[in-house]
This record gives sequence, C-alpha cells and structure tokens, in this order.
Amino acid sequence: MTLSVVIAGRPNVGKSTLFNRLARKRLALVDDMPGLTRDRKEAEADTGSRMVRLIDTAGLEESEKGSIAARMRQQSETAIAGGDVILFMIDARAGVTPVDELFAEQIRASGKPVIVVANKCESRAGQAGYYEAFRLGLGEAVAISAEHGEGIGELYSRIEAALDDAGHPRDGEPGAAQDGPSRPLRLAIVGRPNAGKSTLVNTLLGEERMITGPEPGLTRDSVASDFDWQGRPVKLFDTAGLRRKSRVSERVEKLAVGDALNAIRFAEVVVLLIDVDQALDKQDLQIADLVEREGRALVIGVNKWDLVEHRDKQLRELRDMVGQALPQVKGVPVVPVSALSGRGAEKLMQAVFAVYEAWNRRVPTAGLNRWFGEALERHAPPAAAGRRIKLRYITQSNARPPTFIVFCSRPEDLPEAYTRYLVNGLRESFDLWSVPIRLHLRKTKNPYVDKAGGRS
Repeated sequence: MTLSVVIAGRPNVGKSTLFNRLARKRLALVDDMPGLTRDRKEAEADTGSRMVRLIDTAGLEESEKGSIAARMRQQSETAIAGGDVILFMIDARAGVTPVDELFAEQIRASGKPVIVVANKCESRAGQAGYYEAFRLGLGEAVAISAEHGEGIGELYSRIEAALDDAGHPRDGEPGAAQDGPSRPLRLAIVGRPNAGKSTLVNTLLGEERMITGPEPGLTRDSVASDFDWQGRPVKLFDTAGLRRKSRVSERVEKLAVGDALNAIRFAEVVVLLIDVDQALDKQDLQIADLVEREGRALVIGVNKWDLVEHRDKQLRELRDMVGQALPQVKGVPVVPVSALSGRGAEKLMQAVFAVYEAWNRRVPTAGLNRWFGEALERHAPPAAAGRRIKLRYITQSNARPPTFIVFCSRPEDLPEAYTRYLVNGLRESFDLWSVPIRLHLRKTKNPYVDKAGGRS
C-alpha cells in the first residue's frame, strides 16, 4: 500500500502551494482567499527513495456543527487519521496563533509522526515565527518558502527520516509497495452545479470522500481519487459545476471552472451527470459538445432516477432527445442512476468501460479497406463541377479517439454530407458508438508531376 503524507494546518498558510511544489505540478488551486481548498486532493510525489501519496487538505478551523467549514474539517481529520506522516504547516510571518496551538494538540493526539513546516521564511519577517514553532511541542520545524522553493530539500529529508523511523521500507526493499498491473482509466464526472457529482463520486468510492450538501458550488478543485472497479483501476475526477460563462463572475469560481475544463482535457472518458428534472438544457449540450471537441469518450448519467414515475417512457424520450441534440456523438449511452442510493452505478461503469474500449479501438487495415470499397460501391462520391472525385484508400492514423485519413483527388470539393456518410458507416460497421471520430481528407499526389511542378 502506498504511504501517504498529509499536509494540514489552518487556512491560508500555504498548504496548496506546498502541495503543488512537492508534486512538481500545478494541481491544486492557489489564491490569496482563505478556504479555497475544500476537499482532499491527492497526487504522487517522489521523496528520493519512495513514491508517496501526497494529500492536500482544507484548512483546520473552528466551526459550527453542520456548516460547510465543519464538513471541510471532517475531511481533513479523516485524512490525518489515515496518514503515515503529517506535515503541520504554520505561517511563520504570522507566528504561532491560538488556532495553531489548538490543532497542534489534536494532531499530537493522533499518534502520527508529525513534521512542523514553517512556511514563508524567505525573509526576516518569518524568523520569529520559526522559533515560536518550538512551543508547539512537535520538535524542530523545517523552515521553507513553498512559493520560492526554499528548504524543500530539507523537508524531503525529514519526510524520509520520519518514514524510516516508523519502520516503512523504501522502494525496492522487502515489504515495499508494488506498482499495480495496469494504468488506471482516467474518468471525469462533470455537469452543472448541484447535479449530484460529488454524491456520485462518494458512492463509487464507497466512502464520504467529497464534501456534499444542498449548497451549489461546494466543489472547487478537480479532485482525483483512485479506486478499483471490479479489479480494474480507475482515477476518478470530481469537478466543479459548470455554468454558463455569462453567470461565472467570482474570481474563485473562474478558477474552479478552469480547473474543471482541464480535468476534461486530462480525462479519457467523461460522465456528464444531469438532473432528471432539468435534463439536457443548453448548458448540458454545450458541455457535451466540449467533451466531443476535446476528443473524449462520453457517457450521460441521469441522476435522481429513483424519483421518476414513468421510467420506461421518460428514458425513451431522453434517448431520443440525446440522439437528436448530439449527432456528433451518435449512440452515446444514457444511463439512469441514483447517486444517493447507488442504483444504476454498476450499469454506469459498464458503459464507461464499453466506450473506453471503443475510444481505444484500432480497426484492422484489411477490414477497413474492405468496408471502404463497399461504402463507395453503395454510394459513390458526387461529381463536382463536372469532374468526378476519386477516393483512393483509407487508413487509421490513430486511436484515442479513432482517427482516419481518406486519400482522394480533390478533398476540398468533397461535400460535408458525404463525409458524414463515411463517419456513420464507420460507427455502424466497427461499433464506434458514442466516441468522437476524426476523419481527415488528404490529397493524393499525381505521380506524373515532378517536384518542380512540371510533367515528366
């Protein structure tokens, strides 16, 4: 099992900046506004002799029961309880605060190895706070600047020493964690605010991994979680709700929407989760179109299906509506689910793996050209300006998504309707439903024309 290093502390001490620094990627949203991070965020980090799971957490702060802050704190406490080493961060320029002291007591009580990290020590203003950290009773602090990268080498050494002292083997030693058998499928859950995305993620993971509630906009970061579905590894991304651009005004929401769009680009399969009471409005269709333009496989999940009375009739209507509104991803699966109860989750994941296989599919060259010849016989390309357009052969240049190149005499004159005819034929003949198909036209060279443009 991969060892975990948890970054904890009160809001706005620089936890997400350190997370990005240790992960060597910009994964967590960073802003001066406190409380930007709400859910746990995870990434792999190399400490030198071990690959560890790095966990960024929401800021620890006192809060009223049932509030968003209380749910954030519960997520952080769960991460601390499951961590192998805790990095307790303070803002050295602000010094040790009463809130720092309160949560230092709680972290000490966890019995976990703790390293105090005094951030913002790049100037003299942080020196006093660094020395104040000794009174927390958690040992000598590591002075760093997460923003500028100062002290990170020393922090890596302290993490290694803490793991060694706890008896955790280094990579390659007997008892060390081994890599899994295959790379995980990257799956993003997207949709409008309050569609139930985080609830669905929690159901799939089998734990309260994401903060949920009736308040729209709870999720800000695109949060990745690893799990196995019937023995197959999946990296699951929960994302912030996507609203119409004209309604996105706050700076934090703009950051969150940008992060959600990046998650779509990083994913291989995208589940667009829609609310059955507001199914397929203009924003849903725009999200689906974005997924297709990014070349990702698509599945549509219809949430709150347990509240529907005439299910067969409504499902037929929804599938007809999707077929008419999204011809560019013809055959996209529409799967009814209840994110809260988990009903339909298995069928949803079956659809995910089915479209993933289609998205990766390579068509044998012989079968592809046999189909191409038959397609031309059934429906020959039209003449343009009295001259026949010759389509010579087809090849698949790529998968993920399936991409084909047709070589022809005058690609600029081939009607778009004929291109659609070929794309639809590829879908039907090679079971490429619900995934984008890229069909490019290339002009074949005339063998009787030399490089200078003259005839031989």
